[in-house]
Amino acid sequence: MQKFIQALIPAAAFLLFAQTLPASEPGEHAGKEMRGGQEGGHGGGHKGGHHGYGRPKGPPADIPKHIQERMSPDGSGINLNNSQIGVPGMVILAGTPELKNVTSLALMKNKLGDEGVKILSGSETFRHVELLNLWQNSITAEGAASLAASPHITGLKELILSRNSVGDEGTAALVNSANASHLETLNLDGNQIGDQGALAIAQSPHLSNLKKLDLYNNQISPEGLKALLQSEHLKSLEELTLIRNNIDIDSADALAKTKTLPKLKVLSIF
Repeated sequence: MQKFIQALIPAAAFLLFAQTLPASEPGEHAGKEMRGGQEGGHGGGHKGGHHGYGRPKGPPADIPKHIQERMSPDGSGINLNNSQIGVPGMVILAGTPELKNVTSLALMKNKLGDEGVKILSGSETFRHVELLNLWQNSITAEGAASLAASPHITGLKELILSRNSVGDEGTAALVNSANASHLETLNLDGNQIGDQGALAIAQSPHLSNLKKLDLYNNQISPEGLKALLQSEHLKSLEELTLIRNNIDIDSADALAKTKTLPKLKVLSIF
C-alpha cells in the first residue's frame, strides 16, 4: 500500500491511512487568533487551565467590557471562544462600532444557534471578516443558509463549522453560494453530512480556491469519496480529511487510484 501511494504521487506526502484520533477542538486548520492560542487538531490537548477547571459556566456579567478585553490591539481580531455570550451577546457584538475592521472572528462555543448566526450574517459590522470560527454553536441548515445568503460576509477565506448540525442541506447551501468563492479552508467535521453533501461540495463551481477540506466524523460513503476525488472544481485542494466516515479500506484503496485532483497532497481516511 505504501509503495502504491508513493508511486501515485511521488512528489508529495500523500497520506491515505492516518491514525484515527479522538475529536477535539479545531487547531491545525485554523490560525492562532481563531483558536485563541490553543494548539491541537482532532487530537488536540487540554484547553485553558487543567482539565477544564475554572471555565466560565455562563455569559460574562459585562458583555461589552468582555468584548473590549478580547479584541486585538489593532482591532483586526477578536477572540470570544468559550464566552457563551448567546444571542443577546451577539446583538451587542453586531452593534459594536469598534469591530468594523475585524477580519478574524472566533466564536467557538457561544450558544449562538441559528438565531445568533442570522444576526451575525445580517450585520454590516462583519463585512471585512475573512476568518470565522463557529465551532459547536448548535447551528443547523437554517443557520448555514443565512451565512450563504449574507450580503455582508462575502470574503471568507477560512470557515470553521466543526461540531454543528448543518447536514447535507446546510452544506449545499454554503458551497452553492458565491460567498464561498474565496474560501481556502473549510471545516465541516462532525456535521452529519452524507453523500449528498459530499456531492454538493464536489460539484460546486465556487470552491476553486479551496485548499483544505475537513469532513472528519461524518456519514460519507465510497460514493461521496469518489465524487470528491474526481471533482472538476476542487482544482486547488491540497488536503482532504475523511477520517471516521463510512468508507472501507478496499474502497478507499481502489478510489485513490482514480483521483483527478491535481494538487492533492494529503488524503486522510483511516
